[in-house]
Amino acid sequence: MMKLKINSEIREVPEAETILDVLKQMGYEGQPVAVALNGDFVARSAYAQTDLSENDELEIVAPIVGG
Repeated sequence: MMKLKINSEIREVPEAETILDVLKQMGYEGQPVAVALNGDFVARSAYAQTDLSENDELEIVAPIVGG
């Protein structure tokens, strides 16, 4: 288990080594989201290669459909 702060909420995330792992666990895999790691934007092409560490902060933003 790894402790991460995701969208301002502290979570225990099992087997999360990369941003892509977290997105899969949260049901965002393949969806258009923007991600910031510790305040820095991460390109979608780097999600699988961007390693996470204990207490990292992720902001995951998904577009809202409707009006």
